Amino acid sequence: MKNTISRLKGHGIKFEAGLTSEEIIRIEDIYKIIFPVDLREMLHNALPVGERFPNWRDFSEHNTNRILEMLNWPLEGMLFDVEHNEFWFDLWGSKPIEIEKAKELCIEEYKKVPKLIPIYSHRYISSHPNEEGNPIFSVYQTDIIYYGENLDEYFKVEFNDKEHKDINYSKIKKIEFWSDIVG
Repeated sequence: MKNTISRLKGHGIKFEAGLTSEEIIRIEDIYKIIFPVDLREMLHNALPVGERFPNWRDFSEHNTNRILEMLNWPLEGMLFDVEHNEFWFDLWGSKPIEIEKAKELCIEEYKKVPKLIPIYSHRYISSHPNEEGNPIFSVYQTDIIYYGENLDEYFKVEFNDKEHKDINYSKIKKIEFWSDIVG
């Protein structure tokens, strides 16, 4: 992870001191998330800061609401597409005719899938499985694509050290639900 941090610093990304174990526990409790191993390690070593990164250390009401919005972004996009773009996941069964019932079912099903944790802008990592090497997803409504085989490879793509077309899809770990709706 230190190589990733050094590479990001080379791209002008600013870092603060890493999160303490106590801060990580507090963050996971407040947001009802669990950082996967590699993201936890990175955030413990150094906290990236900037407009597009979540500011995990700031517990102000304004920032907490911002992070909650980021955490809710995938669901909001899904609900928009259920209502306006005919999105429906086949394993949810038949789509209710009434749009409000369809959205209610979408919310209930969404609660069952691994949470996505924001990393940078609209790029997310799955909280489950809680291990190293989960892929990174670019999430815009239900236009969801892989943006990296894992955290380190993702940052290479995001900051132009690797072309998106060079992602090795055969090395991407399958994530419940999210891998099934990748476009």
